Amino acid sequence: MDALSQTLSALADPTRRAILARLSRGPATVNDIAAPFDISLPAISRHLKVLESAGLIVRGREAQWRPCMLRPEPLKQLDGWLSKYRQFWEGSFDRMDAYLAQIAKGEGRGRKS
Repeated sequence: MDALSQTLSALADPTRRAILARLSRGPATVNDIAAPFDISLPAISRHLKVLESAGLIVRGREAQWRPCMLRPEPLKQLDGWLSKYRQFWEGSFDRMDAYLAQIAKGEGRGRKS
């Protein structure tokens, strides 16, 4: 599986997105990450494994602690891929705005039925 597909697959799960949101505030241990969730520690570990396989996080070593840290590179690559589509949508919205302004201008002329 290519890197972009791995990133998208990892981001498909809301728990994993919440974990990344937590890690965006700084490194955290597995117990810290698991605290707000109503799922088992092994389930959190499986989510972390998916995120690590996708390259979205790394696990460090500090004595007996293994803090997890966010790796922004895969998200930057995803943003680059999405930017092509963002340009398309923004252009579409600009054309729609122009069309709606044209319609509003026509209605403002006081058309008679």
